[in-house]
Amino acid sequence: MIIAVDGPAASGKGTIARALAAHYGLPWLDTGLLYRAVGISVLRAGGNPDDPVDALAGCDFPDVLLDDPELRSEAAGKYASRVSVHPVVRAALIERQKAFANQPGGAVLDGRDIGTVIAPDADAKLYVEASTEARAERRYHDEIKDNPDADRAAILADIEARDRRDSERASAPLKRAEDADLLDTTNLTISAAVQRAIALVEARTGKR
Repeated sequence: MIIAVDGPAASGKGTIARALAAHYGLPWLDTGLLYRAVGISVLRAGGNPDDPVDALAGCDFPDVLLDDPELRSEAAGKYASRVSVHPVVRAALIERQKAFANQPGGAVLDGRDIGTVIAPDADAKLYVEASTEARAERRYHDEIKDNPDADRAAILADIEARDRRDSERASAPLKRAEDADLLDTTNLTISAAVQRAIALVEARTGKR
């Protein structure tokens, strides 16, 4: 069973995908980590994430980098959004993602083009979204734990910019697959969102 979970930044897709993987006993891949690893590789090499040549060079990263805590930083997220616009980067990472999706037994993957590009034949597809304001507020509360000077307005502007880059890029833009079930988490608790996700998957697959 393959479950594809797509959606914009801070929509809750990662939390939901991780919970679905635990519920169904499937391996989980946060595909955004791959792009974050590319972004951090470019950053550490002193390259330009907006240059496709530098971005492609960043794709040659060791698997151990995926366990680096820096990949969860806000800077890594910004760099990931910038390198992901390059078709050469997406092409370099696509086979790794497809191999994960098609492993024996299935998998859960979350990202921005899972249901449209990586696993178009997934057994269940979810498109997780939330209002821009709700997503910015979630990101603000996450960031303020480590940065008391976090700026709500700056975080909102950053999310809006990332949404534009992700949805307007030429290669595999962020969009809802035609057969994906919509899950709006704006007014849902984490628990409620997860239960709703499980119900949607069950409706599609018949598996509890």
